[in-house]
Amino acid sequence: MTTLQQLREAGALAALDEHCARVLCRLAGDERPAVLLAAALAARQVSLGHVCIDLPALGRHPLLVGDEGVPVPNLVLPVTSAWLAELRSSPLVDGPRGGPERRPLVLDAAGRLYLRRYFEHEQSLAAALRARAEQDAQALDDAILDQALGRLFAPPVAPSPASPPPPATKTRRASPGQLTLDLTAPPSPPAADDAPDMQRVAARTAATRRLCVISGGPGTGKTSTVVKILALLAEQRAREGGAPLRVALVAPTGKAAMRLTEAIGRAKRSLSCSEEVRAAIPEEASTIHRALGSIGGSSTRFRHHATHPLRADVVLVDEASMVDLALMTRLVAAVPESARLILLGDKDQLASVEAGAVLAELCGPSSAPAADDPLAASIVELTRSYRYRPGSGIEALARAINAGDAARALAILDDAALSDVTRVEPAADTALVPELRAAALADYSAYLDEPDGLARLGALDRARILCAHRHGPHGVGAVNAAIEAMLVEEKRIDRRAGLAYAGRPILVTRNDYQLQLFNGDVGTIVEHEGKRLAFFLAPDGSPRLLSPARLPPHETVFAMTVHKSQGSEFERVAVLLGDRSSPLLTRELLYTAVTRAREAVTLYATRAVLEEAIARRTERGSGLRDALWGPR
Repeated sequence: MTTLQQLREAGALAALDEHCARVLCRLAGDERPAVLLAAALAARQVSLGHVCIDLPALGRHPLLVGDEGVPVPNLVLPVTSAWLAELRSSPLVDGPRGGPERRPLVLDAAGRLYLRRYFEHEQSLAAALRARAEQDAQALDDAILDQALGRLFAPPVAPSPASPPPPATKTRRASPGQLTLDLTAPPSPPAADDAPDMQRVAARTAATRRLCVISGGPGTGKTSTVVKILALLAEQRAREGGAPLRVALVAPTGKAAMRLTEAIGRAKRSLSCSEEVRAAIPEEASTIHRALGSIGGSSTRFRHHATHPLRADVVLVDEASMVDLALMTRLVAAVPESARLILLGDKDQLASVEAGAVLAELCGPSSAPAADDPLAASIVELTRSYRYRPGSGIEALARAINAGDAARALAILDDAALSDVTRVEPAADTALVPELRAAALADYSAYLDEPDGLARLGALDRARILCAHRHGPHGVGAVNAAIEAMLVEEKRIDRRAGLAYAGRPILVTRNDYQLQLFNGDVGTIVEHEGKRLAFFLAPDGSPRLLSPARLPPHETVFAMTVHKSQGSEFERVAVLLGDRSSPLLTRELLYTAVTRAREAVTLYATRAVLEEAIARRTERGSGLRDALWGPR
């Protein structure tokens, strides 16, 4: 059996990967086994989220397959040095500097093999970001800038000693067709005198540079900071007497765009600025694809590009960690040279589903860059969280996970005084252990007891089960089926109507621009005038009723994957990792899951699984870090 056959049999290669490699090798006239194998692996890596395949690393780490990360048995790969030599001599492969012909594969100096398109994306994006970081924005008067920053970022007035601060409250306000959840906590104590206000630093960076990257975890004030940045720039434009500021607000998914719209609308109401400036701050965000003008629904062909850029003075990208390499490259190319580009996200979250981990590599050089590095000066990290109360177990657990400190994380979970974080031993053969069954029954009974679709969606956001896997006994498919069966048994739902049963929560999995429903949108099936209809909230908060037959692809969402939960917030979260380790269980996935919760997290995982997950980093094959920061 050849190596390719072994990989196919083990599931480490798809038929399409092998077919692609054979076609390329045949056209190039080089069908040597080592070249064919490398081409197939390069094609496969892209579908796994990698930009390239690191051939020297294959000599140190086995190829793993399946959710449990089983090595391919008895696999013998070529000796790395000989393999690289064969590739460098192949008419199929270019070196990093290219040549007179544009060959399909590129082998860089570090032994990383790329499909040419992804190598060009990587080099183009790195060059564009570097060039933008080295450009200063239009000069602003320092005195005026400092005055505006002082006003917009003024600390809250401390209450008088006779009037203690109000306790944290949680209110729900219902207006016609709209549910708004307001979570108000007492102001955090002011930072120490020697601690810089990083939100203010971020605003100054965005005001004075063409590139500003703002990374921060949940509750660190990224959106409120950006709204103040937009107010600052709108004030400057008004002072100059120029045309109104043109701002493009974009996000990678429709759901993320809707959340950005809502967040900016809320944040700008409390700004310390004139009504004219407040009115100049836009609220409506769109997907990146829509802003670029996708041609015929294509994900690679757009109306806006380097020679036909966006009409914008500021381009703000939210949830930048979810943007893959190819899309980020096309977006950055379409930003006018004179415009400011602001990237907003959490570098510690899960990377994009597609190839690349742009934000993490942009924010994370492996060693400290030079103090005068313009790219480093364009990056600001917000670390102070305003979401969690002092002594929060969720915040402490998230920090321990990010630090890779498994012992600390387990100690936090074992600490009875930290009641907002707990761990429950999972069962090997079922997801719904008694604790989770009881919690799910209580939460989803409360959801089903709500009188209408609006109230049900609000109840649905109070608690959610997050799964690391799609398949297996702890996967999202099995968990949703088990919860449905439990609710049928308890006579809370009636499945005789099929999937369109009243009370079914649904998650849209593909964008539908005609219906204005987007990947990640959540709705519920309701009874309305004798019919079962799907209830959703429109971006403006108005209710929408649609026939289930008209919906784009969707699935049941009593439970959802951690990937699908990115950008969401819930009061309580149950996280199912299970009793067996898996390559999918990483530090980034666990951090993302834990930080979806505002009030309480329960982890269903063994101690061993948690230890391994916290120790395992998400590693995406890529050379972007080196292209941005130089080899390290």
